Amino acid sequence: MGGPPPPAKPRPSDATIVASRLKQAASSWTEVPSQQELNEMLRLLGRWRSRLLARTFVAHQGARIWSGPFAGMDYVSEATEGALIPRLIGTYESELHPHIAAFAAQGVDCVIDVGCAEGYYAVGLARMMPAAQIYAYDIDPKARVACEGLAAKNDVSARVHVGGEFAPDGFEAFAGRSVLVMVDAEGAEDVILQPDLSPALAGMRIIVETHDLYNAGVMDRLIQRFAATHDILRVDQQPKTFDPPAWLGDLAHLDQLLAVWEWRARPTPWLVMTPRSGSSAA
Repeated sequence: MGGPPPPAKPRPSDATIVASRLKQAASSWTEVPSQQELNEMLRLLGRWRSRLLARTFVAHQGARIWSGPFAGMDYVSEATEGALIPRLIGTYESELHPHIAAFAAQGVDCVIDVGCAEGYYAVGLARMMPAAQIYAYDIDPKARVACEGLAAKNDVSARVHVGGEFAPDGFEAFAGRSVLVMVDAEGAEDVILQPDLSPALAGMRIIVETHDLYNAGVMDRLIQRFAATHDILRVDQQPKTFDPPAWLGDLAHLDQLLAVWEWRARPTPWLVMTPRSGSSAA
């Protein structure tokens, strides 16, 4: 008979790992587990289901992004970090889509992507901005290999240059160019974005994800550092809306919610910073 396709069967190793962690946690619970203990188990199960949905997506659609600004981009079937299926669907960090489009329309010729992971933005922006050179950095060797592979898969290797750790004075090498800086560094944005060490930042467009949960006060410090040179907009996470593939639309509502969940433990607002006229803008 008809009906929605079932999600792909979980890999035994994943199921075994999750079951083991659940049993281990339960064995140490008091008679009534704390809210925090239950929350950790809920997140564990949510991530497990999210990975399962990502594999189901790949089985139905292949590893190709469904919608959003990077629609049609060949992607990966395993992420180096974080939730994969929101990237595949195209809802990942959709709050940034209009800001990225606006910056792209301003004639950016260079993107500096610090914390590139497997290359969602590095390769996606190379496709979106065919005249731009992309400089992608990540301290994880596996992420760098994955980013290089993704660039090759999408025929943009000649314009995607992958490197390791990015020094806070490294922006000086890009002075005078029309630059978009994107930083997602799990709290290290505090070290990376220091205009005192890289004055060229005064003329660069910047999108940075802030991580007060890892580095208390980092968002306020960044606002203070760039208040004199940039117009700064705080962008918070918003509910997701999208036109799903038919098979996903037929799944349970919880699965549809988990499909766009980005695994954030707490809010991680972005700062979208535009150089003011009069700054040494590129």
